[in-house]
Amino acid sequence: MLPNGTCTRLPRGAGSDSGGSDSGDSGGSDSGGSDSGGSDSGGGGDGGASEEAAGGMDSGGRNSSGAPNSTLSESQGSAILISFIYSVVCLVGLCGNSMVIYVILRYAKMKTATNIYILNLAIADELLMLSVPFLVTSTLLHHWPFGSLLCRLVLSVDAINMFTSIYCLTVLSVDRYIAVVHPIKAARYRRPTVAKMVNLGVWVLSILIILPIIIFSNTAANSDGTVACNMLMPEPTQRWLVVFVVYTFLMGFLLPVVAICLCYILIIAKMRMVALKAGWQQRKRSERKITLMVMMVVMVFVICWMPFYIVQLVNVFVEQDDATISQLSVILGYANSCANPILYGFLSDNFKRSFQRLLCLSWMDNAAEEPIDYYATALKSRAYSVEDFPPDNLESGSMYRNGTCTSRITTL
Repeated sequence: MLPNGTCTRLPRGAGSDSGGSDSGDSGGSDSGGSDSGGSDSGGGGDGGASEEAAGGMDSGGRNSSGAPNSTLSESQGSAILISFIYSVVCLVGLCGNSMVIYVILRYAKMKTATNIYILNLAIADELLMLSVPFLVTSTLLHHWPFGSLLCRLVLSVDAINMFTSIYCLTVLSVDRYIAVVHPIKAARYRRPTVAKMVNLGVWVLSILIILPIIIFSNTAANSDGTVACNMLMPEPTQRWLVVFVVYTFLMGFLLPVVAICLCYILIIAKMRMVALKAGWQQRKRSERKITLMVMMVVMVFVICWMPFYIVQLVNVFVEQDDATISQLSVILGYANSCANPILYGFLSDNFKRSFQRLLCLSWMDNAAEEPIDYYATALKSRAYSVEDFPPDNLESGSMYRNGTCTSRITTL
């Protein structure tokens, strides 16, 4: 998802824009002539693809040259509505992620390995939200007024968020897997120092993956004099486009989601086995809670990103593009950055307490208390597993239910 449209529409439009600006300059009448029979001739061969590429940003400018006033009014109304939605997403995302970043850095007991990964995710989402004002401006103007350098920077920040976010979720899933399935090893690997090194690796990997976007992002002039910020794919454009879309789909969605699902399947299997051996009284409630959390984590991400990638694949292989559906898929992708503070913040008692302290809501849920570091408490005591306890202790429950296993598992 890139600010001027989507991953596939960018290179698709960029190829058309680059070709369109050439054909528009060298043969503007030819570009319009191929479609001159309709009132959309300004969109014709050049504008149709460029309009898709710019996600409607520069389409209004071209349509206004040959479209009726009613079409222009609809285009302007749509641009205003889309800009308003992006503005709301930006505001909510900035506030939510800023709160997550603040409470993790503010409270010493929040600096656990898991929260360090959440911090990394919040930073990536915050950077994305900072690029939204550029998107809103160019959507309203139907033109990119910020120059080539900012074009490349904004597209790169947007792209890096795509990969950093999903890799952060994958790392969080692996962290949960280690904590539950391999509790003895958890003390070695689930440390803030290790988490910081992993986060650094996530950023390096994401930057390497988006190198094509950094290299090929640039501005291109349209036939009507407006400027679009896009990816200018090399020739043959269509072949590079297919490679690029499949590449981003595999690296930015399919493979990470498979890894996340595998981690949580193993976590659920381990939880059921432990529950059976331990004979917990609250086994059913714990299973429901963990299952709900797994569904929230995986399903919200899939809901936000699956439509986007489906649209990309359809646009490339079927070559059919609906501007409304494309815009909705992009908005959902941005909205995921607003959902993350809720998913990884408000579902945690520690984050809820920290947010209440931050907002001076001390009257809610005893918010005046310091956040409790369940994870660190479990690790400091000892990372016990079920097999560490004798059968008599498991039956009585005096040691197991009051030990670290209970706190570690019930605070997932």
